[in-house]
Amino acid sequence: MQAIECHKNIGAADKPMLPFPQMKGFLGTGATFAADLNLMVQLVMGVALLMGGLFARQKRYAAHGICQTTVLLLNLLMIALVMWPSFHQQVGPIFPRVFHTRYFTVATIHGALGMAAELLGLYIVMVAGTNVLPKQLCFKRWTLWMSAELMRWSAVLLSGLWTYYVWYIAPWS
Repeated sequence: MQAIECHKNIGAADKPMLPFPQMKGFLGTGATFAADLNLMVQLVMGVALLMGGLFARQKRYAAHGICQTTVLLLNLLMIALVMWPSFHQQVGPIFPRVFHTRYFTVATIHGALGMAAELLGLYIVMVAGTNVLPKQLCFKRWTLWMSAELMRWSAVLLSGLWTYYVWYIAPWS
């Protein structure tokens, strides 16, 4: 509700076009189709990340790399198509004042955590899957970096669930 009120003063030219139409969601909450789809994709990706971790424990490193990189790239796509446009439209116009309400605070925290996790994931892929970076910029303690990234992704997934709740469930309950 607060985001809708925030946008009454913003002209249509200032609003970014979302790649998905503003259709009603399919989970029975106040969410749009894009938000519900993103939630489902993120949950599936969370399971895939855990499976990728199991591949690493089983020393199936090729399967691990393919799984984790696929999730990372799919997440980048979801950020570009759903999360960034939504954040830009809902939170961007009032960004300096976002910490005054829970609605904007949870999205901002989720966005910051998510950005850090995505950037670290891209760095890990560059170190593990390419020879692009000089040796001085490459890490040696694989388990530490991978575990830290899995924990970060878990925190991002939980903060994303909290954002979904605050944005789409709590206003209607």
